Amino acid sequence: MNTQMNKPPYLMISILFIGAFVSFLNNSLLNVALPSIMVDLEIKDYSTVQWLATGYMLVSGILIPASAFLITRFSNRSLFIASMAIFTLGTAIAAFAPNFGLLLTGRMIQAAGSAVMGPLLMNIMLVSFPREKRGTAMGIFGMVMIAAPAIGPTLSGYIVEYHNWRLLFEMILPLAVISLLLAIWKFGNVMEQNKNATLDYLSVVLSSLGFGGILYGVSSASSDGWNDPVVVTTLVVGGISLILFIVRQLKMDEPLLDLRPYKYPMFTLASIIAIVNAVAMFSGMILTPAYIQDVRGISPFESGLMLLPGAIIMGIMSPITGRLFDKFGPRALSVIGLTITAVSTYMLAHVQIDSTYTYIVMVYSLRMFGMSMVMMPIMTNGLNQLPTRLNPHGTAINNTAQQVSGSIGTAVMVTIMTTVATSKGESLMSGVDPSTLTEASVASMSQQALLNGIQYSFYVALGINIVVLILALFIKRVDTSDKAIYELEKQEKGPEKPEPVVS
Repeated sequence: MNTQMNKPPYLMISILFIGAFVSFLNNSLLNVALPSIMVDLEIKDYSTVQWLATGYMLVSGILIPASAFLITRFSNRSLFIASMAIFTLGTAIAAFAPNFGLLLTGRMIQAAGSAVMGPLLMNIMLVSFPREKRGTAMGIFGMVMIAAPAIGPTLSGYIVEYHNWRLLFEMILPLAVISLLLAIWKFGNVMEQNKNATLDYLSVVLSSLGFGGILYGVSSASSDGWNDPVVVTTLVVGGISLILFIVRQLKMDEPLLDLRPYKYPMFTLASIIAIVNAVAMFSGMILTPAYIQDVRGISPFESGLMLLPGAIIMGIMSPITGRLFDKFGPRALSVIGLTITAVSTYMLAHVQIDSTYTYIVMVYSLRMFGMSMVMMPIMTNGLNQLPTRLNPHGTAINNTAQQVSGSIGTAVMVTIMTTVATSKGESLMSGVDPSTLTEASVASMSQQALLNGIQYSFYVALGINIVVLILALFIKRVDTSDKAIYELEKQEKGPEKPEPVVS
């Protein structure tokens, strides 16, 4: 079977896009609805209902590293139909769940179905388009990957405010069913299979403990604190398991997650930039709503509307950025995008209690505009340097690394924000006579303290942003000429596998 199609299978890619869109949308759809679910299902503490988000993230984090094996071992038709069927089942269970236990079960089944969706779509895009046109194709994929979770909070805020939270699942269910039926009817196979590939169960266990432990630990740290015994234990177990997992992969002939993509310099640089950039990106997505809702007291739905223009801009820009990547390469786009991101992050670090709505919307949208020029071009350039056989492993590495780094970045930024806010609050309170305190004055000081914590956290994000900008200066455009690709594939099949030429 040819790994490079003469004509891309547009119908199949469209079906994949529908499935990927609903799974990515589902990822961020529930966060705003958690308080309403607590009331409706009579859940007493937030830490319990938070498992609807944490559990979803954990299952995804555990399964994504195994996606390379699944994509290699099974046909893309069978894998997508199975994944979509599992996701649809989970959505149906969650939509009609009479209690929290069944709702959580449905949510985790959803995660099991959606975990492979992103890597599978990305791999089909990689083999369906020639390397010199991958930027445009991956830009369209980026539109789905970025826009769907970005509009989730706004859509969720509207539904929670005017309808029942179950509609969040009920509106996804028919889209999932349509995607599943279309896949059964029209889905084909475009990727090579290795039916002799075997699953190393010890690697699966180590991967689950490693990524699951780290994801759970950092997600719990923001609420329970980094000194909490459970947080410390899960982080230690996760760290040790991850080290053992990496050592085992390096020693195996057929690893669960092949780490050889890191032998290619542009992939390695792209991976490092993506990891560090994910920390800065996700921090903005948590700090800006915190400022809008907790400092300014704006409702979740209105805050979602304020962030929506940025999400729309990012979605529109993604395919445009892809075309620009094909024409100009990754370095110019990345440097310009990261410079815009740095300037807008600096401006967000200077928000005040009386900053206008227009200022907040414009600066946040500017930041999203800058970030839309970074992630997909860098990632595509890195993947362009890999031989076709390593594509599943490269995409699995990228997806796993971004999910873990994004979670760690969010937890660290929330910790920084909380610590600085607490310290500032104590400082403000220390200079005031307790007998003169009123409810309004305490609220005002708390508001000012939280604002200081958010401002400080944005400065940390700015520092991270500058580090990424410096790294971007070292990016080189991968040579995608026929001769370079031929040499790349030839070297991969031989005993030695040196890096391809970059220009």
